[in-house]
Amino acid sequence: MSGNIAPFAPGGSAGVDDDLCRRLVSEALSRGGHHAELFFEYRLTGSLTFEEGITRTATRGVAMGMGARVLWGDATGYAYTEDLTWESMRRAVQTASRIAQGNAGTSAVRIEPLVLPGRYELDVHSVEAPGVEKRQLLSRASECATRFDPRIVKVEVSFAEELREILVVTSEGQRAYDAQPLIRFGVKAIAEHHGRREVGRSGGGGRTTLGYFEARSPQWHAEQAAQQALTMLDARPAPAGQMEVVLAPGDSGVLLHEAVGHGLEADFNRKGTSNYSDRVGQLVASPLCTVVDDATLLQARGSLNVDDEGSEARLNVLIEDGRLCGYLHDRLSARHYGAALSGNGRRESYAHSPLPRMTNTVLLAGPHDPAAILASVKNGVYAKTFGGGQVDISNGDFVFSLTEAYLITDGRLGPPLKGVNLIGNGPETLRQVEMLGNDVSLSDGIWTCGKDGQSVPVGVGCPTVKLRQITVGGTEIG
Repeated sequence: MSGNIAPFAPGGSAGVDDDLCRRLVSEALSRGGHHAELFFEYRLTGSLTFEEGITRTATRGVAMGMGARVLWGDATGYAYTEDLTWESMRRAVQTASRIAQGNAGTSAVRIEPLVLPGRYELDVHSVEAPGVEKRQLLSRASECATRFDPRIVKVEVSFAEELREILVVTSEGQRAYDAQPLIRFGVKAIAEHHGRREVGRSGGGGRTTLGYFEARSPQWHAEQAAQQALTMLDARPAPAGQMEVVLAPGDSGVLLHEAVGHGLEADFNRKGTSNYSDRVGQLVASPLCTVVDDATLLQARGSLNVDDEGSEARLNVLIEDGRLCGYLHDRLSARHYGAALSGNGRRESYAHSPLPRMTNTVLLAGPHDPAAILASVKNGVYAKTFGGGQVDISNGDFVFSLTEAYLITDGRLGPPLKGVNLIGNGPETLRQVEMLGNDVSLSDGIWTCGKDGQSVPVGVGCPTVKLRQITVGGTEIG
């Protein structure tokens, strides 16, 4: 990267060296506290939207600042500043330090750089590529979807990118630097026929370059979106009632993320508000199920080299053979449980304090042939693409809408269905897993997770899954 977009790299233009960090950490611990950290962030973002043959919007933005956190028991002091002058940063750390009381804490030891893995090392970042090159990608997708079928009446294409550079320095003497690229591409196609309109979508991306499109071209996404919209023109009303449901591999993992994953974040368990509180070691799912949160996947949307507390991100096994193994931790919850840091302390920006968050949450493969799973269903629903949903973390109850689903009759896919909702309980749904495919796949880089007003990029994944029974909300009684 060129120096002008790497201000916090060693020798970078921001001038944040070890001596300055030691002085700030000492100020942060001046009133006491067992831990202090400095979080520096530089974020360069860009976006394009394309509609009706023209570029509708084009944006470019830069944000930079520092957050300071002091921990004193279970209490947190946090402050931030956009002004990286010594006086402004000093005021921020002094503000954060006011949570602590008593004698001064331990001053920072010698600062040592943390050697990190390279899960998204790129020769050229998308933010450095010419804008005309990105616009051509959108134009190609728009033209392809428009020409796909006369019933496609409107096409919207979008591209978003960012380069997030972070530097975390802790009172334990760790210095962790990372540059995190991210792109996301999306196509929305609207089909209309005989007064009926339906929408189809396709998208993808990850912590990668524009080389992403060599495997999945803009035209490929355009055709997927257009075909989905056209398919849904023929969709019939969904049945309702208790039914067998087969989840498609990949994006269906969003159900796992929302209905199960949030309940395994340690802050909810520390507060006793999760359905999984005090259940480590217990059977909480079908013995077929092993669930991991894996930040190590190469160039995946949720992957990290280091979390936002300066801990190396890693693979964490949450549920193994149906038994709960543990939770996802930030520094506060790890101290509470006496557990090792799991590398899941994440924050939206320097203006936010970190929380335990997921990275790439995946239900691992099972022993079954996906074709055999489908053939085993006499009357059910095939859930291919998920839309929005609502989840109650305290008990795991959820409602998810499906944007693309099909009737299954005598082991064969039937007509598409509209208005399908899946209604259930996260832990109970995992107990209903009757067959698990050997075709596990990861979502193609589209998901963003919200929690306590903060949004972070995540990945989800799963194989083909057969649920013995779940409530399908539709318009006809099945």
